[in-house]
Amino acid sequence: MSFQLSAKVSLALLLAAATLPAQTASDTRDAHIAAAKAAAGDDFQNLFNFQCYGPGPGGARGGAGAQPAQGRGAGRAGAQRRAGPPDRSTWYTDPVKVFDNLYFFGQTEYSVWAITTSQGIIVLDTIFDYAVADEVDAGMKKLGLDPANIKYAVVSHAHPDHYGGARYLQEHYGTRIIMSPADWDVLDKITAGTKPKRDLEASDGEKLTLGDTTLTLYITPGHTPGTISTIFPVKDHGTPHLAALWGGVGLNTDPEAVRTYIRSAERFSGIVKQAGADIILTNHTDWDRSKINLPILAKGTFSGPNPYIVGNARALNFLKVAEECATARLMPAN
Repeated sequence: MSFQLSAKVSLALLLAAATLPAQTASDTRDAHIAAAKAAAGDDFQNLFNFQCYGPGPGGARGGAGAQPAQGRGAGRAGAQRRAGPPDRSTWYTDPVKVFDNLYFFGQTEYSVWAITTSQGIIVLDTIFDYAVADEVDAGMKKLGLDPANIKYAVVSHAHPDHYGGARYLQEHYGTRIIMSPADWDVLDKITAGTKPKRDLEASDGEKLTLGDTTLTLYITPGHTPGTISTIFPVKDHGTPHLAALWGGVGLNTDPEAVRTYIRSAERFSGIVKQAGADIILTNHTDWDRSKINLPILAKGTFSGPNPYIVGNARALNFLKVAEECATARLMPAN
């Protein structure tokens, strides 16, 4: 009996020892990058390259398939630009109707999503100050909408490529501007450039209802102290769907901010899974395939499934890429 007991104990110790290296190997930088790459698949390669190898802790890293980082979405520094507006030819793009009640009115690199309701329009982000008149104001008129009906602008975070046009909407149309308290505090400290007057403060999980449409706003800090991510309904030829917008992609160099970002991505993944969102959007055209999808939809002759409808699993894959790359960036090289 004692021999049998000893043999069982020895076997248990051997099994534990055998599993220990595998468990350790799964928690390395390379393992997290591999998980991010698998989640990205063919859908989110731009996001994978930027999150895993672009700006962030330790600066840009090399790696298989990595592309030079462009700096878009990379914290405060990613939103900087030279003095004076750039040439219009470098940023202007035509507006596009994406769903029955969702339109794109952004620049080539930066997005404004406009949700039409029975009592007005809600826009998500307001792009740079130099572009808002051409892209949002004129763009809405071009597609038969009245920009005077923009009742709310939800600004995802306190970088000028997202809040820059908000003051224009305030002054021209009386649009109410919504930001998180933490990001309003960031704006209060900024003295340069164009910024809106402090207005409505979003709370975590807040319901924003206008007419027949309700958005849910979640505070997902990490990219900035109070980044807002949003869940909202859309319709595709009358069929209801649910969109999730991740409010900030780029990583900061501060490790604690990156840890906060990871926690936010994990939490928002749970929200997206429970809600069953089947569309994933961002506020930069590189990350959610808008540079591919918008030209397809702009032709007006596309008869296949709407390319933005990716299903819940693929929407979660997007957030998995963000989470795994951020985790990898905090770990030393193997």
